Amino acid sequence: MLRKSYPYYLANAAVKGKAKLDVTDKYTGEVATRVALPDASALERAIDAAYRAAVPMRRFRPYQRQAVLEHCVERFRARRDELAYALCVEAGKPIKDAAGEVTRLIETFKIAAEEAVRINGETINLEISERSAGYHGYTRRVPIGPVAFITPFNFPLNLVAHKVAPAIAAGCPFVLKPAERTPLGALIIGEVLAETDLPEGAFSVLPMFGRDAEALVTDPRLKMLSFTGGIVGWDLKAKAGHKKVTLELGGNAACIVDGDQGPRLDAVVDRLVFGAFYQSGQSCISVQRILVHDDLYDELRRRLVAKVQALKAGDPKKKSTFLGPMIDEAAAERLQGWIGEAKDAGAKVLCGGGRKGAMLDATLLEQVPRDAKLQRMEAFGPVALLDRFATFDDALAVVNDSDFGLQAGVFTDDLRHAMRAWDELEQGGVIVNDVPSFRVDNMPYGGTKSSGLGREGVRYAIEDMSDVRLMVIRGD
Repeated sequence: MLRKSYPYYLANAAVKGKAKLDVTDKYTGEVATRVALPDASALERAIDAAYRAAVPMRRFRPYQRQAVLEHCVERFRARRDELAYALCVEAGKPIKDAAGEVTRLIETFKIAAEEAVRINGETINLEISERSAGYHGYTRRVPIGPVAFITPFNFPLNLVAHKVAPAIAAGCPFVLKPAERTPLGALIIGEVLAETDLPEGAFSVLPMFGRDAEALVTDPRLKMLSFTGGIVGWDLKAKAGHKKVTLELGGNAACIVDGDQGPRLDAVVDRLVFGAFYQSGQSCISVQRILVHDDLYDELRRRLVAKVQALKAGDPKKKSTFLGPMIDEAAAERLQGWIGEAKDAGAKVLCGGGRKGAMLDATLLEQVPRDAKLQRMEAFGPVALLDRFATFDDALAVVNDSDFGLQAGVFTDDLRHAMRAWDELEQGGVIVNDVPSFRVDNMPYGGTKSSGLGREGVRYAIEDMSDVRLMVIRGD
């Protein structure tokens, strides 16, 4: 179902290019297809085209932006199977999960189509003192201008969608650099956008290596950088100059299981397994730390180990597969090393720990020291840690004992505990009675501390991609 090669997109147009980038099947390791590789001159031309497209995009009416987004929705629906298969191959994502990501791609563009025609301002009462009598204030949102996007490998469709769709809705031209290991989804999105009547230069999709794309960060013609990836994002922010920067940089998400969850422990365990091992744990909000009340710890551990050991691992193209490969062997080897370090420091492996190439077994550990990498850093793989707690405040303190703060989960039927978690947890989001891995594409999504700054979720991204412009009228 994959073509032999794919072009990149420069100023709305497909470019075949001479240099080629191999895209491998992440399960077999074989080259699945090739994509055209842009050079430095292509990046310069893309930035220049986006800069020149700023005014035409600003003048592109909301109903026209909506029509573009609605076209994308229909074309993605028609190409659902193609998109899912490409995602399965390039990211190693199990096919049923790949199909789910295509659904989210469609939903994200649908939300953006709705939001495109309701970007509103407000009327401000300026008559707050005698000196401003007769003055009236009004605000509107205007596009920030050309924007740069850098996206990671783990959600090659939906994380691209969360940047591209709001940019179109807001009226911002953009240059996108998808992850070089998973460029196909972004290029298919570019192919669909090329079918529309977006102004010339409105978009470019350039699957470049990061070392060749520094101009996306430093060029002052680009008014915003939106980056999703590792904590290297903070270094990019330092180089970005005066442009606005939003960062989504991951985490080591924790999930609390309160002492009142005994009657529905099986359901809790099911969600923990999903949250920790869905797409091999390669998610910014994958469950990495599981904190369980003393009263439930032993029983939850027993049930959780049994569920994890029963997970079906293997070829992601098979519908029965739950656990596919990590993005490459180096990533799996790195995480296996962290497991070994934790074991050497006294941790106990409850199940898993083995590896074959890029396939790392679903792994559970307990008694992991607080200073171990698996506790302090983002694992970004199929590994979860079990810890026990005596009081709810103890659990909150452990969750906060992290440099990250993206989302946390809290299973509790005690409203006071839910509200206390919302008050006290240093997180961008607190998910009650589900895992932190939960996300709906219209909700605000982003973190605190090392997890980044700014919020995605279509309406919130549109706000970041626009400026507030004030008009004051003297009436008397």
